[in-house]
Amino acid sequence: MLVIFWGLIQLPIGFVSAQIGNTEGVSQQVYGKLPNIPLENQYISRETGKAAAKNTLVARLIRYHVFVKGRSPISRLDWKLTVADYLGANEFQEESVYPGYDSLKTNALKGDRAVINQLSRSDRDRLIAILLESFGKGALPNTPQPTASPSPSVPNPRPSLTLPQPGDAQLLKP
Repeated sequence: MLVIFWGLIQLPIGFVSAQIGNTEGVSQQVYGKLPNIPLENQYISRETGKAAAKNTLVARLIRYHVFVKGRSPISRLDWKLTVADYLGANEFQEESVYPGYDSLKTNALKGDRAVINQLSRSDRDRLIAILLESFGKGALPNTPQPTASPSPSVPNPRPSLTLPQPGDAQLLKP
């Protein structure tokens, strides 16, 4: 079986190509679960001269995340970094490589950044959670949710550590 190593994560090649190649399907899932995120699909196609209806904010976000930045679609941290890019808090986004730069008459980067900046933190977190679910790595089914009141803490006894002694390295020889 062919696999792709994405950072430290090993993925079957079929999974990667099927999931990432279907940015439109994943973006539709996101809009279905989070309808308050604007489509931002009013940009005009250079090819047809009409609005590129399938070129949405979420589809561009996914393409930026995966193809421009090369980040894993199943890593929460990577999605947080991508959102931080849009917020201007992480890496600089270049208009010349932003998804749609070559197919839209107007580059969508400024508008997309404005929309992401207008989302509340909880909306951005929900967006990331839905993207992870859509790519197959959502929250684990039996993951306990944090409670409002802190539970009493049980002290963890630390095992006593023995410091290395002169000559201990000799024990590693065959």
